[in-house]
Amino acid sequence: MKFLENYNFSLTSGDIEIKIAKIKAVSNQYYKTEVLKKIFSFIDLTTLNSTDTIGKVEKMVDKVNKFPSSFSDMPNVAAICVYPSLVETVKTKLTEHKLGIASVAAGFPASQTFLEIKTTESKMAVQKGASEVDIVISIGTFLSGDYQTVFDEIKAVKEAIGDAHLKVILESGILDDPQKIWDASIIAMEAGADFIKTSTGKMQPAATLEAVCVMCRAIKAFHEKTGKKIGLKPAGGISTGKEAVDYYAVVNKILGKEWLNSELFRIGASSLANNLLSEIAAMDTGSEVSISYF
Repeated sequence: MKFLENYNFSLTSGDIEIKIAKIKAVSNQYYKTEVLKKIFSFIDLTTLNSTDTIGKVEKMVDKVNKFPSSFSDMPNVAAICVYPSLVETVKTKLTEHKLGIASVAAGFPASQTFLEIKTTESKMAVQKGASEVDIVISIGTFLSGDYQTVFDEIKAVKEAIGDAHLKVILESGILDDPQKIWDASIIAMEAGADFIKTSTGKMQPAATLEAVCVMCRAIKAFHEKTGKKIGLKPAGGISTGKEAVDYYAVVNKILGKEWLNSELFRIGASSLANNLLSEIAAMDTGSEVSISYF
């Protein structure tokens, strides 16, 4: 695609490993209460299981609603992420109105369906109350080299959902070299993505610091050329505060402090929330604590 020529990427896997090692060597400075609380506020609290029910999601939303009174010194999570059929349940039950309502859509997690279904499902999720839609690129199409179709599909979904935020999942673990991650990032942003996201969490490997390093550099390059700030969402396999802090450190190093807010940085996680609560409590009390709130 012609616009890819405007974005030069020259790092090798070895270069990226060296950069990540340097960042990880100093990331421990961020492992403190105030940073862990901030990271908590970046969480998209997620349930994407075949066994999800209305009752299960209602209980999760109820806990989110009660969170400020249960943990008065903590910020709440950024959003709740569910399947499209459960968006209306979240919308009806949620009283913490500052939170986003995110829906996976467009044939998640494989993206192996017709474009008309992708756009319709995404649009319906927004009509039911989603303020954010998470979709997966057509990975097979991308790997076959048909970048134009990947671009056109993302653009069509963005047009279908209007003002809702679009998060585009690259499934970066399947893209086996940094150049592919870079190209997928640029294509997604040029097509209208508001966020680029590493993974569905349904395939391995999921999020990696190396992929996020490349994606951050792509976001920076896109911002320098267009003036637009695109968000980043690592997702899949990030379960502890120390792991999350490493991602925080990468974003801080490459994109800077202006990206360290829930408008531009999210973490997709199911177990991270409870682990962060436990780690913060342990810091405060000086002894090991286990909290299972969500």
